[in-house]
Amino acid sequence: MNPYNILVVDDEKEIRDAIEIYLKNEGITVIKAQDGIEAIEKLHEHSIHLILLDIMMPRLDGISTAFKIREEKNIPIIILSAKSESTDKILGLQVGADDYVTKPFNPLELIARVKSHLRRYMSLGTYEGISKTINLNGLTLDPEAKEVTAHGEVVKLTPLEYKICELLMTNAGRVFSILDIYERVWKEPSYNAENTVAVHIRKIREKIEIDPKNPRYLKVVWGIGYKMEK
Repeated sequence: MNPYNILVVDDEKEIRDAIEIYLKNEGITVIKAQDGIEAIEKLHEHSIHLILLDIMMPRLDGISTAFKIREEKNIPIIILSAKSESTDKILGLQVGADDYVTKPFNPLELIARVKSHLRRYMSLGTYEGISKTINLNGLTLDPEAKEVTAHGEVVKLTPLEYKICELLMTNAGRVFSILDIYERVWKEPSYNAENTVAVHIRKIREKIEIDPKNPRYLKVVWGIGYKMEK
């Protein structure tokens, strides 16, 4: 029996019901909410492993909902957005969403993305050979606790942000291209890699750097990619 519970949040009943059919066929339990306020209530009532979150909703929209969820939980969030909402997609990533799927979506693509994020979330911090704490001049990664500490304080990272930090910190000094980062962390061929990676890098800097505009740890190597300074 599949142990996963997915929260589907959309103000359109037809979309909620359609997604429920697709996911139930995969053995996944679906919990539904029609807006952000109900979603947060359901999140406190159930053990949720992933959220599919619409942007345009009454009472509490998807962007505000993602922001509130990220204040207390790091479970994967996939934004559901219309093609015309490209700015909202980027904003969704900035407030902590992990990915987005454009409406109208292909059911096979949606299922593939859900499974991909569930795999990463359930195997968080399992890069081969990582067993000891890594310390880079005050920036620390503890693979057992799945935590990153900066300036003596634990940093609240999303699962993908943690994976990026883990990749770069365990290979400190090595430069990774945007495509390298995407394929190693997302574990799939590049899909809007440049924008997606850039948003996550910016969020990580805001959390680990004293001055994100003049980073001490996470550096860009212009024309090549990113690295974590030794």
